[in-house]
Amino acid sequence: MEPKIGCIYRHFKGNLYEVKEIAIHSETEEKMVVYQALYGDNITYVRPYDSFVSKVDKEKYPDAEQEYRFEEERPEGQLDIDPMVLQFLETEDFEDKFNILSGLHHKITKDMIAVMAMSLDVTIEDSELENMYRQLKTCVDTRRRFENTRLRR
Repeated sequence: MEPKIGCIYRHFKGNLYEVKEIAIHSETEEKMVVYQALYGDNITYVRPYDSFVSKVDKEKYPDAEQEYRFEEERPEGQLDIDPMVLQFLETEDFEDKFNILSGLHHKITKDMIAVMAMSLDVTIEDSELENMYRQLKTCVDTRRRFENTRLRR
């Protein structure tokens, strides 16, 4: 687990913290995690990196529910979205959408296709992954050609 700056982590005892920075100790050159409490006085702490990412000592804390000392807290229903899918969703240009979709071919999933299709207000029939990819790509290509033709008039 690599702590991510700006992400929220739950300590195994229950409190929430935001990682502010990954730092290096000036004398020992030990990697450190700078994090801020999201409760009380919002105190900022620093802890050795290895300790931050360590597993909970189950002998010392047998009732701990988490595997790691700090685990990323994700709001319920939050999805991990590929940055290229986000680019696809954010751009209005169908030429860009087509290029992004082409770049995603090697790692495309049915979930990605569903999100992108929904953003275009189209339905892609559930079938083999490659077939679904081709359907979406054809749709984007058609709109790309239509937009280019419409703009020339």
